[in-house]
Amino acid sequence: MRAYLPENPRRVLEVGCGEGGFSGGIEGAVEKWGIEPNAAAADVAASRLDRVLTGRFDDVAADLPRGYFDLVVCNDVIEHMDDHDRFLRTIQDYMTADGVLVGSVPNMRNYKVLFDLLFLKDWRYQDSGIMDRTHLRWFTGNALRRSIQDAGFRIEVLRGMNGSLSPGRAKWAWPRFLFGCFWLAITLGSARDIIPAQFGFRAVKA
Repeated sequence: MRAYLPENPRRVLEVGCGEGGFSGGIEGAVEKWGIEPNAAAADVAASRLDRVLTGRFDDVAADLPRGYFDLVVCNDVIEHMDDHDRFLRTIQDYMTADGVLVGSVPNMRNYKVLFDLLFLKDWRYQDSGIMDRTHLRWFTGNALRRSIQDAGFRIEVLRGMNGSLSPGRAKWAWPRFLFGCFWLAITLGSARDIIPAQFGFRAVKA
């Protein structure tokens, strides 16, 4: 996600900052804030960031300065929210006029998920990855684009990442791989959005 960052951000807010490793490594920023619901991770982040608020965004938003942050980061976060559309609208109140929003979400149109749904007739939750059992929202590239734009942002970059079409060693790996190849072939390559495991984006206030 470093490639999505704007040049020279000064005041950074990372929603779902974990232990602060990502935003803590942003060079040149004069102030770094984090929001993290996991208390243990928030304690670690406090040693790397200038201020960390413990809780979910809705719980701590009142403690954030309005019109303050020129960069907001939400990597693998909005899929865990009860109402991601409300977050995308509300977070703008805390951003500067030229503020930038950077984030990522899982791609539920990934060919492995599609194979399981169409052929195995299964929707199996897992402890991590695209089918993480803690996800409350699901996105394709088009759905993500619509949510961001409807909230009042202008998208600068939105592209797939962290995925490849290759057989692995897991159960059903080869059938999934062949399905992916077949789907790309019959769509003449236009369905390349089935390959990425995630989408990353950078957007500015419209």
